[in-house]
Amino acid sequence: MKGRPNLLFREDLLPAPVQKRSREKRELLKTAALALFGEKGYEQTSIDDIAGRAQVAVGGFYQHFRSKRQLLLVLMDEFLERLASLNLTPGTFADPRAGLRDLLARAFAHDLHYVGAYRAWQEAMLSDADLARKNAAIHAWTTLRVLAVFEYLYKLPHTRPGVNLRALARSMDAFFWSLLARAVHMPKPELNQWIDSATHLIYHGLFTDRPHLLP
Repeated sequence: MKGRPNLLFREDLLPAPVQKRSREKRELLKTAALALFGEKGYEQTSIDDIAGRAQVAVGGFYQHFRSKRQLLLVLMDEFLERLASLNLTPGTFADPRAGLRDLLARAFAHDLHYVGAYRAWQEAMLSDADLARKNAAIHAWTTLRVLAVFEYLYKLPHTRPGVNLRALARSMDAFFWSLLARAVHMPKPELNQWIDSATHLIYHGLFTDRPHLLP
């Protein structure tokens, strides 16, 4: 799988607005949905709630989206587009652990904007088989991206012999998505601690300890 999953494939989308005022209303609806999905979840958020938070008439909602489900798909597709644009190449660094920490921090800085959408997505897919299939495709894609990072790092000196990179990538990908789902109500210091822990796990999964780099 080279490209990201297209969540909007075969979706009966309404035409993109042309006028500035219409574009702004659409953005207000998306922003309101992200906030409400994060606060209340998918089932407890109604179209009336979204329109009210955006200060848009309910009829205005249906000028942009056919349903709450379609709005969620649009938000998640935007999220995947952001993930696809994120450069995951660790680059050249003297300390792989520091490079990993920087990479994870940059990744979560992108992710947190859409944390409400992911919370709603997790809830919605439990009763929607099509969303569940799309979710499996998302995880297959992100696992491959994590694997590519690990394969790059594994070419560096002082790696552990015999590491199962695919298994490690699957485990860490699941960890990252789980952390993102919890991050909606997580204080930033706590999130930073989790990022530190993830850095530690990946580093010690891939590399042997080098005394001059240990804290």
